[in-house]
This record gives sequence, C-alpha cells and structure tokens, in this order.
Amino acid sequence: MANEVRAVVAGAKGGPVAVETIMVPDPGPGEALVRVQACGVCHTDLHYREGAINDEFPFLLGHEAAGTVEAVGDDVDNVSPGDFVVLAWRAPCGTCRSCLRGRPWYCFDSANATQKMTRADGTVLSPALGIGAFAELTLVAAGQAVKVDPAAGPTAAGLIGCGVMAGFGATVNTGGVTRGDTVAVFGCGGVGDAAIAAAALAGARQVIAVDVDSRKLEWAREFGATDTVNSSEGDPVEAIRALTGGFGVDVAIEAVGRPEVFLQAFAARDLAGTLVQVGVPSPTMTLELPMIEFFGRGGALKPSWYGDCLPTRDFPLLIDLYLSGRFPLDRFVTETVALDQVEEAFAKMQKGEVLRSVVVF
Repeated sequence: MANEVRAVVAGAKGGPVAVETIMVPDPGPGEALVRVQACGVCHTDLHYREGAINDEFPFLLGHEAAGTVEAVGDDVDNVSPGDFVVLAWRAPCGTCRSCLRGRPWYCFDSANATQKMTRADGTVLSPALGIGAFAELTLVAAGQAVKVDPAAGPTAAGLIGCGVMAGFGATVNTGGVTRGDTVAVFGCGGVGDAAIAAAALAGARQVIAVDVDSRKLEWAREFGATDTVNSSEGDPVEAIRALTGGFGVDVAIEAVGRPEVFLQAFAARDLAGTLVQVGVPSPTMTLELPMIEFFGRGGALKPSWYGDCLPTRDFPLLIDLYLSGRFPLDRFVTETVALDQVEEAFAKMQKGEVLRSVVVF
C-alpha cells in the first residue's frame, strides 16, 4: 500500500522547487517508514536542484531530518514504531571490505531503501542522499534511522543528520583535534561553525574562523572562535601566521569546497600540520599544487566523508552533549519554515542571511 503525502520536488535543473503529492510505499524487508517532524535546508539540497550532484531528476529533496518511526518491515530490529530517530545518509552494511576491516565509517555499500518513492503519476523520484525528507513521510533503509533521546526535540536534532555531524566529525574524527591544538576553520556556515564548536569542546587553545562575511564571523565567535579573519580584506594565510607566532595552525579545516580556499588552508598549516577538507567541491573543480610544496610541508591532507562518522555511535553522543549543555545545537537554527517555503529558504541561504532554515511539520 502506498501513502499519499506532500513533499518538495526539484523537477528540472535550476528550476524552482514545488510542493507535490507523492506516493511513499509501506516498508518492505529491512526498511523503515518515518514520519518527518523537522528537516534542515542544507546547501546539498540546493546543489541537487542546480544539477551539481547528478542529473537524475526529478529529485525528492531534504535529508537533514528527525522524526518518528511509523512502521518497519520484516527483519528490522534496530528501531520500532514510535521511536524518535535522526536520519543518516550513510548506513554501514557490516559486510563490505571496509566494514570488515573495522572502518565502518568508510562503508562502500551503504544501504538505502529498496522500494522507490514516486510522483502521483508513477514517475520515480531520486531521494536526496538516499533520504528525501522534505516530505511528511519518507522511506529509508532501517539502518539509516538512528534512535536518539527524544528530549532533544526534532528541530535541533535533525541538524545532526548532515551539516553538524560533518563539521563536528571533521574536527574530532578526521582532524583529531585535541587539547592545546591550534585550529583554523575556513568557511563559517553550518558545517564550519560545527567544526568550530567541536574544536572548542575538544580543548583547542586557539580557534581561528575565516570567512568573507563579517556577519558569519560574528556568529563564529558565538560557537567558540577565539579569533576571526575576514579574507576579503587581506591574505588569510598571513593573518593566521600572525596570530600563531608565525607558524600556522596544527589543523586547518576547509569547509567551503573551493580550490582557492583549499590552497589557503594548505598554506595556513604549521609544518607537519593537518588539512581536513569537508567542503564539497563541484565535479569540474581542479587543484594545481607543486609537488615540492606537498612534500616539503609534510603532515596530512584528509578528505572528511560525512565527518568520518559512525551514526549509531556519534548521533547519540551529539544529542547527549546537547542535552547536557555542552554543544549548542539550538544556535544553528536561524528560523523555522513551512514546507512550501523551501524555495525562499534557498534564496536566504545564497545571500548568507541564515545559518540554517528548518522545515517544521
């Protein structure tokens, strides 16, 4: 049986999104039907709308979500109807070569729902990041539904599903930031601010926020940045060196996804420092880097996939940190909006007016 619900669909490259009636199947084996309560408006959804991910239109947008399990199919034992869950766009399979080597955060065969959600006329929809949560109901692989403490509430909790986890994990899991480290974060949107908050929590002695927008730099201080650099006003590499005794930082986190920012982050490290790239580039972007610079500076260059997270471990941890007052999830929410306001939220995002708009059902 299919469930008829309202959802946000991107029908054509670069065109405005629309609220449509879609059909969501009841869960089959290994699947869970989730009633979405809140879903953040993430840059990745905009990338899908613009065709920057792939061209498998129409897309069912939304992926940064929390809600309650409505029903589960056969062979599901990790969640039950009524559970409060955050949705993850990676669900380790447990059997691929990466999982079997004890690195499930790199799972090469992450699970998604087998059945397809469709438009009312039967056209198959491509759910963003295998989730599609700008919808009253969505169908996911049961492993994508991670049970967390419902005391957190859906508006804040849903943000863990993508941007917050990516930034937090880039700092803690990929970058290995620890007490006494110096850190620079390039790009102070939702992901960058989560990286800043994580660095502060981890005990970094200096956290430098870099952006071209003075308003975002003010927000970054609220998340724990000790210093700010407006890169529209001068060379951020020189500014960072000046702030660190001429050395550069132990860990530089690139949360923009642009080659010129990557090169700035690369050069802003101390010798043997670490560069973490968590910003997602477009497929056409390239890098040009002298090999002697790569060799001579030493250290490590690390892409961070979803913050190298293990959702079943890290989602509950972040919720616990939030509920204990140690991680400021509420600060990421600039506004709450209705389902039919997603296009307006995209416009505000592009103008840098919001940190996160959250669709609340």
